[in-house]
Amino acid sequence: MSETLSQDATGANAEQAADKPVRWRGIAFLRRALLILFVLGQTVVACYYLLWVLPYHGGTAVEMGLLVLFALLYAWIAVGFWTAVLGFVLRLTGGDRRSLLHRHRPEVLEQTPLGKTAVIMPIYHEPVHRTLSGLKAVYQDIERAGKIDDFEFYILSDSRDPNVWLEEQATWHRICEELGAQGRLFYRRRTVNLNYKSGNVADFLRRWGRRSKYMVVLDADSLVSGQTLIRMVQLMEREPQVGILQTNPTLINGQSLFARMQQFANRMYSPLFATGLAAIQMGDAAFWGHNAVLRVDAFMAHCGLRKLPGFGIFGGPILSHDFVEAAYMGRAGYEVWLEPGLGQSYEESPPTLSDELTRDERWSKGNLQHLWIMLLGRRIRFAHRLAFMNGIMAYVASPLWLCFLILTTVEAAQMALSPIDYFPEGHEGLFPLWPEWRPEWALSLALSTLALLFLPKFLAILDALLHRKSRQFGGFGRMALSVLLEIVISVLLAPVRMLAHSRYVLSGLMNVSLSWAGQNRTEETSWREAIVTQLPGLVVGAGWSAFAWSLDPLFFLWSLPVAVPLVLAAPTCVYLSRVSIGERLRRRRLLLIPEELHPSQLLDDAELSREAEPDSSPLTNFEEAILRPRLNKMHQALAGRHRREVRAEVLSRLVRRCVDEGPDGLTRSELSHLCRDQESLGALHHEAWRATPESYWGRRIAKLAAFD
Repeated sequence: MSETLSQDATGANAEQAADKPVRWRGIAFLRRALLILFVLGQTVVACYYLLWVLPYHGGTAVEMGLLVLFALLYAWIAVGFWTAVLGFVLRLTGGDRRSLLHRHRPEVLEQTPLGKTAVIMPIYHEPVHRTLSGLKAVYQDIERAGKIDDFEFYILSDSRDPNVWLEEQATWHRICEELGAQGRLFYRRRTVNLNYKSGNVADFLRRWGRRSKYMVVLDADSLVSGQTLIRMVQLMEREPQVGILQTNPTLINGQSLFARMQQFANRMYSPLFATGLAAIQMGDAAFWGHNAVLRVDAFMAHCGLRKLPGFGIFGGPILSHDFVEAAYMGRAGYEVWLEPGLGQSYEESPPTLSDELTRDERWSKGNLQHLWIMLLGRRIRFAHRLAFMNGIMAYVASPLWLCFLILTTVEAAQMALSPIDYFPEGHEGLFPLWPEWRPEWALSLALSTLALLFLPKFLAILDALLHRKSRQFGGFGRMALSVLLEIVISVLLAPVRMLAHSRYVLSGLMNVSLSWAGQNRTEETSWREAIVTQLPGLVVGAGWSAFAWSLDPLFFLWSLPVAVPLVLAAPTCVYLSRVSIGERLRRRRLLLIPEELHPSQLLDDAELSREAEPDSSPLTNFEEAILRPRLNKMHQALAGRHRREVRAEVLSRLVRRCVDEGPDGLTRSELSHLCRDQESLGALHHEAWRATPESYWGRRIAKLAAFD
């Protein structure tokens, strides 16, 4: 009887939800139309001012180029400005009443039963103990909420180094024993790495996707509280037309100055931007690839990623899959929502600028691929095409800015070195075109541009004051000082990012191949690395500034905000990577975030688990897997029979070489063959323990005995 009532309630709810897309789409259209109107109107006014600031008022090819580039860049930053303003207004009035979370009363959601949910974590050469400790904390938080029976957990490894994936398997086995999670926490390693992370997820869905109704995707540095995951699944149960529900992740665990600056900016400003973005996108939101819940059957039916059929970068596998999957979900008639009201969703920032730029090199190429889908994709919703454009502009804005600086230099050089041209190209007639300068208009235009860039930051301060959250950032004084510090650092980093992103865009368009590797989570930047990587920028900045001085002292002063950060890029990178500086600021309560003052149980569990790292062994993970009986049996169980793919006599020869010479005598590929074969692991264990004391394995057994 109760099951029937539950089904009836769900059915009625589904009928009620079916009417809602009509209402929200009209509101979304109005909001987007107003945004476009404000952005275009403001850009037209700014371009008019620029025309009168330019000496020939757009009468030359160089000035027309400047005008076009300025319009693109001004509109780009105006979109961000108005998004933040909308977010500020909505938060001031209690949030967006049309959001997904506001449709249902908390008590109704609490009574909603959960559908079976798979929590998956794709990994590739990540710090094993740290990464899986985070997943362990998520497991414990769901268990504490009393809903662990509705969730299954999957570690999906693409690691290639045997010493890495043997450690992954050993750590997974240990965590299963600690949590009693056998039959609920699974480990799978792909032997063939096709299509990177999206291929890893696709392989999981083909094999085990039918076991679950929903899928939560976590990155290696992701944490999401049990209550948030439960609430997300309950919302999906109540909203059958929703295909993807995305949270707004908060950056945490920053230790270096760079990471602490990034997480402060994220925590301080993202409530405005995320609220505004969610209100504009509504059910046509983007998917960021992690910290989200997906409807499995819809995802499997509609989000398969075919290879791009074009040329160069626009051919082959899709690198940045998340935006494409959201667009395909929308094309199939499902909704994609970003819900800023779902808290306790976390990720981590790269610890250094070098690591951020390395990540951006991969992302820029993937985002450039979206141009093909944005222009040629069939039945893609307009909002998702705009999301593609937004992602593309995140990187293309840098070469556009660089081109703008080049054209301004050309314009200044022409004015300083060439005689005044009273009849420029395109201007014909009896009357000359007199060059004019309007410094007061130029000042107004510069101030309006600065307002677009920096006013949202001060709105965030006002938002924190109005919501009485300044204490969570160390108090009003320290919060304001932290914002000013973040602005200074951002100004120093902007030209460095401009040059790097310009190079990445050019490399991407030329389809330069990229390596795929795990991310650095802890290491600092050395002086040698910083000087080598930032030397080209230093040469460009110093040379440009010197040339500007030779043209005009005023133009030299105009060049300094770009040239000085490029000249100082190497020490900036080094000092931003320093953990000691980040800790010093933390002790002075600067760049604080609320989670550092009031951590949740989830964050405490993750930190405790990471601190309880097992004692380092004198043996490698391969040697541990061979010598320890319990580990060897576990690895055998996971290995299966690899002799179907590699001939038995080949594996037997590798076993004999490993016994005689040790693992150092084998290549990584040969070690992988052994670790993937059950019989080979068993034979190695047997032969190693029979080895003489003076042999390689005899010496390793002695080390193991001394360690134990």
